[in-house]
Amino acid sequence: MKVPHIWLFFAILLFSAVSLRAQTMPFSDIEKLPKPQADHRISYGDDPLQFGDLRLPKTKGKHPVVIVVHGGCWFAQYDLNHLAAFSDALTKLGVATWSLEYRRIGDKGGAWPGTFQDVAKGTDYVRELAKKYPLDVKRVVVIGHSAGGQLALWLAGRKNLPKTSELYSPNPLPITGVVALAAISDLKQYRPNCDDSVNKLLGGSPEQFAERYQQTSPIELLPLKVPVTLIHGTADPIVPQKLSEEFARMAEKAGDRATLIALPQTGHFELISPQAKEWKAVASAVQEQLKLTSGHNK
Repeated sequence: MKVPHIWLFFAILLFSAVSLRAQTMPFSDIEKLPKPQADHRISYGDDPLQFGDLRLPKTKGKHPVVIVVHGGCWFAQYDLNHLAAFSDALTKLGVATWSLEYRRIGDKGGAWPGTFQDVAKGTDYVRELAKKYPLDVKRVVVIGHSAGGQLALWLAGRKNLPKTSELYSPNPLPITGVVALAAISDLKQYRPNCDDSVNKLLGGSPEQFAERYQQTSPIELLPLKVPVTLIHGTADPIVPQKLSEEFARMAEKAGDRATLIALPQTGHFELISPQAKEWKAVASAVQEQLKLTSGHNK
C-alpha cells in the first residue's frame, strides 16, 4: 500500500526527533565517570549535609575560587558526587574548587528555606576557608548545572533580597561572575517539569507563595550586576533552552552583561562531562570569567 506523503512527512519528523534525543548523553554516562577524591571534605555547618569538597591546584600562590553547585532538580537522591570529575577537571585549570552539598527536597530541613540558606552559608564560608588555604576571595566565580544553575544565579542575586526575607544575608560574599549550565533560571516558567520539583522546593504555586518565587527565581532578582555566561544545549530534553534565551534578554535589558552560548545538538548532561566535546566551552567560560591565562592563575 502506498503511504500518503503527509504521513511520510510526519514519520520523518518523528524519526528525526527520536534520533536527536538518542544522540544526547544520559545521566548514566555521568555516573560512570571517575570520581576523584577531593583534597579536603569540610563542614560549613552543623547538619551532616552542610559540607563541601575543596580541591586545590598544584600551583603556588593565592588561587581564584570556583564554587560548584550540583543539580538534580533539588531532590535528595542527587548529590555532589556526580560532579567529582567535573570539579577535578576545573581544578586542573588552575583554580580552587569548592563543591557544595546542601539539604534538598526529601532531606530534613531541605527545600524552602533550608536549601537556599545552605548554599548561601556554604558560599560565605569561603572566607573561613581562606584563613587556612591560599584562596583569593576577591576572585570567586559560581558555576552550577540545571537546578544548581538556578542556585548559582541566585547566589549572585541574593544581595538584592529585602532585609525582611528569611534568605537575607547582611554581608554576602561578593561574586565575580556566574557560569550557568542549562540553568533553571525562571522558576515560574519551569513548572511543572521534573516531577513538579519547583512546587516541592517552594511549598506550592506562585499564587500561594508569590514572595518565595520573587526571592528565589533568578529572573526576578535582576540585575545581578556581575557578568553571566549561560551555556545551554539546543537539544536539552530536561531544561528548555528558551529559559536561558529569555534570561539573557532580560539581563541585558536590566543592564547586566549576559552571554548566551547555545551548543547545537547538545543535551543536558554533556555540559558536566569533562570527556565531552562541550567541555571546551565550559572551561573557556570559567577562564574568561576569572581572566586566567594559559599559565593558569598568574
